[in-house]
Amino acid sequence: MKRFLLLLIVVTLPLAASAQLTLDRCQDLARKHYPEVARYDLIAQTEAFNLGNASRGWIPQVSLSGQASWQSAAATFPEQLRNMMTLQGMDLQGIPQDQYKIALDVNQTIYDGGLSRANKKLAHAEAAEQRLSSNVSLYGIEERISEIFFSILLLDENLSMARSRASLLEANAGKLESLVRGGVALQSDLDLVRVEQLSLEQQISQNESSRAAFTTMLETFIGEPLEGRNLVKPERVLVAKDYPSRPELSLIDAQIARLDAQEGLISSGIKPKVSFFAQGYYGNPGLDMFRAMTSRAWTWNAYLGVRMQWNVSALFTRKEDLRRLETAKSSLALQKDVFNFNNSLQTTRQNSEISRMQEALSQDDRIVELRSGIRKAAETQLDHGIIDTAALLQRITEEFTARSSRCIHEIELLKAQYQLKHILNQ
Repeated sequence: MKRFLLLLIVVTLPLAASAQLTLDRCQDLARKHYPEVARYDLIAQTEAFNLGNASRGWIPQVSLSGQASWQSAAATFPEQLRNMMTLQGMDLQGIPQDQYKIALDVNQTIYDGGLSRANKKLAHAEAAEQRLSSNVSLYGIEERISEIFFSILLLDENLSMARSRASLLEANAGKLESLVRGGVALQSDLDLVRVEQLSLEQQISQNESSRAAFTTMLETFIGEPLEGRNLVKPERVLVAKDYPSRPELSLIDAQIARLDAQEGLISSGIKPKVSFFAQGYYGNPGLDMFRAMTSRAWTWNAYLGVRMQWNVSALFTRKEDLRRLETAKSSLALQKDVFNFNNSLQTTRQNSEISRMQEALSQDDRIVELRSGIRKAAETQLDHGIIDTAALLQRITEEFTARSSRCIHEIELLKAQYQLKHILNQ
């Protein structure tokens, strides 16, 4: 029997846990389900492509080409020398006007002025910026989930209060029915309670409809059904007043890092490039010009060397390009200052809201206790005919208004605390 109970507990505990949904769990599910997540894989693929392209600058560049041409004039021997050699039996035709070549060219970079390194750094910086941009989008989802989550909790509290009030009204309606049958109370008194019950049913129906709408929104965000699952009211938290570590600030830092990488690209653009080159070709004429003048046979030829290229025009635009990047970095630094300023204002306002809610909540319990006592006394007074039904309904309304205010203050306090956590990214 003990083993059976132990097994039952082991089996039911995970099921009970799965039926509970916390705010953190909803936010985590929403981040994973949001379409923006797919962008991370695309960013990684793009980064790999860009890094591959940057590395290909050091791979030997090999090209195969073919050429057939005709030219209006070509190198020949002087006429006197050609006549002299002809008398000796030599045919000096000169360079042919129709020329043919099949060539293989090889070019290997020896020094690229840091271009490949700068391109790799820029690829990393751009990928980091794009990832952080996605982080900002996903971070905004957390706030939307928090709004929906606490809205559902508030509606649940309102429904709970309304149902409790409905039960209390039903109990008093039962008493009035007995009094009406005994001729002690009027039918109008009972009708007054019935009207209040109908109004309360309308309120419950409206709250249930609103809750269904918010539930559908939350299900859409997290990608899971909420049927049979309860939202867990979060615990109160104490938020440390630290410097915010928001993803928006990280994104600005990444944008500045990208501009730094672009500066490196500009610096590499003004440096000379050195490469080794070689070409081998089969064709006519060949490199031996004298042989080509005396023979139309195709020959093998090759030459190699070192080439230096320097784009001097980049020197004239470098200063303006760097100035443009510095202006952009100054603009980003200003955006960072503005964000920190606004974030500080939000933090101050949120702390004030939390303090206000805590003070209100500290008084709510005492107000509810007093209102409950007044309502119970009114029920006794109604039984003895001291007050009428309208007065009792007023006391019931006042008690449940106080209870509802307390629930609202509690949920608003939790919402304000978690909003502050979001503002400071804690």
